[in-house]
Amino acid sequence: MAFWTQLGLLLWKNFTYRRRQTFQLLIEIAWPLFIFFILISVRLSYPPYEQHECHFPNKAMPSAGTLPWIQGIICNANNPCFRYPTPGESPGIVGNFNASIVSRLFSDAKRLLLYSQQDTSLKDVQKVLEKLRKLGNSSG
Repeated sequence: MAFWTQLGLLLWKNFTYRRRQTFQLLIEIAWPLFIFFILISVRLSYPPYEQHECHFPNKAMPSAGTLPWIQGIICNANNPCFRYPTPGESPGIVGNFNASIVSRLFSDAKRLLLYSQQDTSLKDVQKVLEKLRKLGNSSG
């Protein structure tokens, strides 16, 4: 059979089937139109607006280390959008959180945990407290 004959028979069969199933034919035509009109209504009710180029702060992955990963989660929880490139967008920079509260907290904890016996700052504080007690007792 020739191509055009097969195509004509297939279209005639399809037309005959569709003519017998009118409800199914209406649903097959109406359903895509319904979805299309929903998309048009959403597009018209929320028109697009011009927004500047958005640069997000870098967030370290867990493979970069625990501290940079936690800082990325805590410091960028609200995920702000900046108009200009952020410092952490340069290649090779893991984090730009050196002045953050979390960074200072961890550096203070590290300094306290790695406290050496040669550090006399604690002894100096004890001396100051003793002198304050003596001063308080003498004035009272």
